Amino acid sequence: MEHKRERSRSTSPKNKSGKHHNAKASSIQEEGEIICHPQKQTVVPPIPQKKDIITRAGGVYIPPHRLRQQQEEASKTDSKSTQFQKFMWEALRKSINGIINKVNVANIQNIILELFNENLIRGKGMLVKAVMRNQMASPNFTHVYAALMSVVNTKLPEHGKLLVHRVLHQFKTSYKRNNKLVCIATTKMLAHLVNQQIVHEILALELLALLLETPTEDSVEIASDFMIECGQVLSEISPAGVNAIFERFRGILHEGSIEKRVQYVIENLFAIRKNKFADHPGVIQELDLVEEDDKITHEITLDAELDLQDSLNYFQLNQKYEENETEWDKIKKEILGEELERLNKKTEEGKENGGEEAEEEEKKEAIYDFTEQDLMNLRRTIYLIIMSSVDYEECCHKLLRLSIREGQELELVYMIIECCLQERTYLKFFGLLAERFCLLKEELKAKFEECFAKHYETIHRLETNKLRNLSKLYGHLLFTNAIDWNVLKVINLTQEETTSSGRIFIKILFQEIAEHFGLEKLKSRLEADDAQEAMIGIFPKTNLKNTRFSINFFTAIGLGAITENMREFLKNAPKLLNTGNIEIKEDAD
Repeated sequence: MEHKRERSRSTSPKNKSGKHHNAKASSIQEEGEIICHPQKQTVVPPIPQKKDIITRAGGVYIPPHRLRQQQEEASKTDSKSTQFQKFMWEALRKSINGIINKVNVANIQNIILELFNENLIRGKGMLVKAVMRNQMASPNFTHVYAALMSVVNTKLPEHGKLLVHRVLHQFKTSYKRNNKLVCIATTKMLAHLVNQQIVHEILALELLALLLETPTEDSVEIASDFMIECGQVLSEISPAGVNAIFERFRGILHEGSIEKRVQYVIENLFAIRKNKFADHPGVIQELDLVEEDDKITHEITLDAELDLQDSLNYFQLNQKYEENETEWDKIKKEILGEELERLNKKTEEGKENGGEEAEEEEKKEAIYDFTEQDLMNLRRTIYLIIMSSVDYEECCHKLLRLSIREGQELELVYMIIECCLQERTYLKFFGLLAERFCLLKEELKAKFEECFAKHYETIHRLETNKLRNLSKLYGHLLFTNAIDWNVLKVINLTQEETTSSGRIFIKILFQEIAEHFGLEKLKSRLEADDAQEAMIGIFPKTNLKNTRFSINFFTAIGLGAITENMREFLKNAPKLLNTGNIEIKEDAD
């Protein structure tokens, strides 16, 4: 039986018939070791060892144990050293590639935040290369990559310009070499760059004119696909140019010099145009991420000189590494809408020499934005951090790093609760996150208690799903003692003072606590001295009608065991009334 040829560097020994022997019949161990073979003995030369394996993606595979060693060594070395910078370069490359690999329509907003946390100034070439490589591998996601780069282009225009230059160069090269597959992919990318207004529409019209100048089956097909992708946008911003291009398509169709299949392609294009490209929108709503006034369009023509900046793809030692990292941190804060730290802080020396003057000077120089836009940016940042975090500990760490001003704590609490309410089912992630903040800061604990009262007042406005999530969240905070049980003082469990929504909230709240405590422990907790004041409204004893209502309510939801004291009170109520030791209102009826 013939065996497959092994693809190792050293060739395997052959038998008399010229075929390789079975790998199972041999065992390579040490240098110069004799291999037992049924027909002869052969001395096998040593296999050269490779330190690193170059992967298809162009990076170097490093075993996990060696990677840990490099991390430890890099952390001990100077930031100006080649070893440290090369390690950080490789880490940045892997991070950018990983981020671009997982982007899609649903998570693009989270991915944008994650991407801007990386040093895109240093990773300029890596980002563009990653986008182009992924677009070539997955042309169906071209509109997503273009939308991602449109956001990057508004903040870092040079990155968008470099992408246009490289994609255009790739198109020219593939066009000269008659590489149809690459041509189709690059023209699709250029079409969506036009749709996102990263590049001027003149480039699209020039490209169409080039493809239709001397029409062939392939060039007409590529031009038709290109027009389908960006025809809607071109029709809006350059109707005269689109009319001229379609006249050229009509002329080619009337000439009849191309094969029938391509004629059908042109006829289909005219049908799509007649329908105003309804089934082929230039930019879908989910990917329309940039305001019209914020868009930056690069006016690049087909014959323009292209600066590919290939050197950005490779590692280069940077003598000003620390300065560049500091500069990027400032740019990142500005991009993400974070509040800049105050530049003039009082020092110990300033306190000794005219501390009051320094304080007045700071007040003059400090400029705060008290508009709603400031709060919107903060809420957006908090939302994106919560949605992009893997677990509650990572989320808490990221949120604590935000520069939240005094008085804005309520926004953080509000966004945590709102994100919890938006989920289809309750996620324990939010309970653990809220618990951690309550234990870390007293002011945040007070804000959660304040929000409990506000939400209970407006509980009738919530949908059933949101109501369930809210009650489970506060149930978690109560049974973990993250917030004070006195928040329950706002509840008056009577038929007149509760709505159907309020009773559902109370039901799920106490069932959630009972599920974690157990009935016996919940009963003892409700009877504790520090909880008596909070339980007055929930277990009323001033009106027998309300007492019976409370007993019946908890019995109906399966928690009748916690009403034993109230049952005893109701049993002894007539005696108490006769003795006059307590004042109890009789039922109205």
